Amino acid sequence: MRTKAICNAERLVIQYGMGVVRQPYLRLMPWQISHEGVPMILPRMGSITLNVQIGDSVYSMEGDHVEPGVSIKNPGEEENNALNLLSCIGNPATVISGAAKGEKGFVTGSHGGVDDLLIYFPRETLEKMTVEDKVQVRMQGRGMKIQGFEDTVHCISVDPQLFEKMDIMVEDGRLVIPVAARIPAHLMGSGMGEFSAVKGDYDIMTADREEIRRLHLDRLRYGDIVLLENCDNTYGRGYLKGAVSIGVVIHGDCILMGHGPGVSTMFSAKTPVIEGRLDCHANLADLMGVSHK
Repeated sequence: MRTKAICNAERLVIQYGMGVVRQPYLRLMPWQISHEGVPMILPRMGSITLNVQIGDSVYSMEGDHVEPGVSIKNPGEEENNALNLLSCIGNPATVISGAAKGEKGFVTGSHGGVDDLLIYFPRETLEKMTVEDKVQVRMQGRGMKIQGFEDTVHCISVDPQLFEKMDIMVEDGRLVIPVAARIPAHLMGSGMGEFSAVKGDYDIMTADREEIRRLHLDRLRYGDIVLLENCDNTYGRGYLKGAVSIGVVIHGDCILMGHGPGVSTMFSAKTPVIEGRLDCHANLADLMGVSHK
């Protein structure tokens, strides 16, 4: 029997959170040492990134941990913590100051360590925005449960409207989710061992390019929905045989050892009740109906 998955959307609280667009930032000693021992200075986190968006290859540009679209952060520590914890993938966002005031976008991820919230806006909106513009997020999704999987599947970060668009089905007691790729646990690096997967991300290690090509992960794009094999993200991030997590690729490839494209978690289960169905259109750009050209 095959039925559409249902969540408790009508019970999910809606709140507004606000962040400001970040200036690009680098450490005082800006060199990053690549896994081949080469010191490099590259564009990294923060800013309004005009020519990197969801739907683009994570390998196509010269950068390190590049965040697509717009990176925002609230200047208050507790307020920014709430912005990252309560915002979910797909939440609507609106520019509320500056020349782009009123323009609409949506959340594409939360970047761990730097605690940036990443927002998609169309290129024409990005061209009008400036650093320190304010962006308001319509935060909803925390507390989501899936009918029939309340005790087995943890909903970590997904907007209820995006949930509807993902074409998630229930088949033979399993939750079947379209994904662009499957990632084996041995490739998961930086961020492994974190005490919570509710915010932030962890990285797909890409130093072994032969392995990346063998698994067809050289095709990864910003915004891809991916399945993490034997990865338990329910109460932290770790290895557990049979566990399954679903996430979205949020930032670009990295030159550092143990790093690579980042994945923010959407769903996780300690047992194999989640099944991934390969679908080349399992990307936020396609699901949200936006152009990435």
